[in-house]
Amino acid sequence: QVQLVESGGGLVQAGGSLRLSCAASGGSFSYHALGWFRQAPRKEREFVGAISRSGGATDYADSVKGRFTISRDDAKNTVYLQMNSLKPEDTAVYYCAARLLFKGSKSDEYNYWGQGTQVTVSS
Repeated sequence: QVQLVESGGGLVQAGGSLRLSCAASGGSFSYHALGWFRQAPRKEREFVGAISRSGGATDYADSVKGRFTISRDDAKNTVYLQMNSLKPEDTAVYYCAARLLFKGSKSDEYNYWGQGTQVTVSS
């Protein structure tokens, strides 16, 4: 059983940056791929990006490619989402998720979820 806790959300102006963290406990972190998803009001949860177990492979949604970067630090059992050049349309609750072995882009592929952290980008 993996527990995930996100942090780092907040209010930022358009063009600014934030770094989200997701700390994991209770499982074998290195065996899990990690994903980031987001959900804006009245919208479906959507894929943001994912990182493989080794950290050597990442995938991103087209909407964030070139602006967001996912990384992981297995020594700290933590995955990060660096968000640059933020836009008002990035406003959402951001969730990290863990999946045994392989990364994926669909929310139902992930077994463990954090509680989410709010990111608000003002124009």
